[in-house]
Amino acid sequence: MRPDEALARLRARGFSDEDVERLHAHFADAEARGKKGHGYSRVEWLDTLEVDPRAQPETVEAFDSFERWHGRGALGYLVLDAVVRAQLADPPEHARLVVCEQTFPTGMLGHWVRRLAEGGLVALLTATSPARLGPPGGPKVAGTNPLAIGIPGNPPVVVDVSMGAVTYGDVIAGLASNEQLVPFGGEQWHKAFALAVGLQLVVDALHREPGFGAVMLVARPESDPVAALRATGIRLPGTADRL
Repeated sequence: MRPDEALARLRARGFSDEDVERLHAHFADAEARGKKGHGYSRVEWLDTLEVDPRAQPETVEAFDSFERWHGRGALGYLVLDAVVRAQLADPPEHARLVVCEQTFPTGMLGHWVRRLAEGGLVALLTATSPARLGPPGGPKVAGTNPLAIGIPGNPPVVVDVSMGAVTYGDVIAGLASNEQLVPFGGEQWHKAFALAVGLQLVVDALHREPGFGAVMLVARPESDPVAALRATGIRLPGTADRL
């Protein structure tokens, strides 16, 4: 799908011009980073979802160290976009935990923590999805539940890891099959499965109603731990070239 086709399809769904640009920015970023499963293939996939293009997320609790957001029917992409913009506009004094309820789909989590890291904030983010992972031969009990971490730097260090050997986005994009959607690690699959379950339970425990969502930790850095790593010359996560 070409960028202009993606924009046209998003407009046809009835999203505002601002939301179209926000959604397109996410998909275009995924395409540019080679994450086809989170790129324009998702625009066509959105047609399979019941979407209220006029829905807007809402902040239901707000303190310096804690915020709770509710999707109110908005796409998870737009919920996290609003959350990120809010954190950059009003950073915590030290740290803030942000709980996002009824927030799905959330897309490429590295996109969100990268924006926060570019704004000078340390960020950690996880999000849940339909149950797609389980023990071999057992029931599916957890989502792929990625974990993304962003650390300020020039450029920022960004880690974004799904607990699946492939992502569901890869399945959507036709790059992998459902049979390949298992915990990563081969014979050590139990480690990824444990992380998927643990992250699932953290998000679910902090929600007040059933549903998919996200949990984000945002903090002001107190030091620059990236400098020493960069001095080694190794390629750091989230960068395209050897540093």
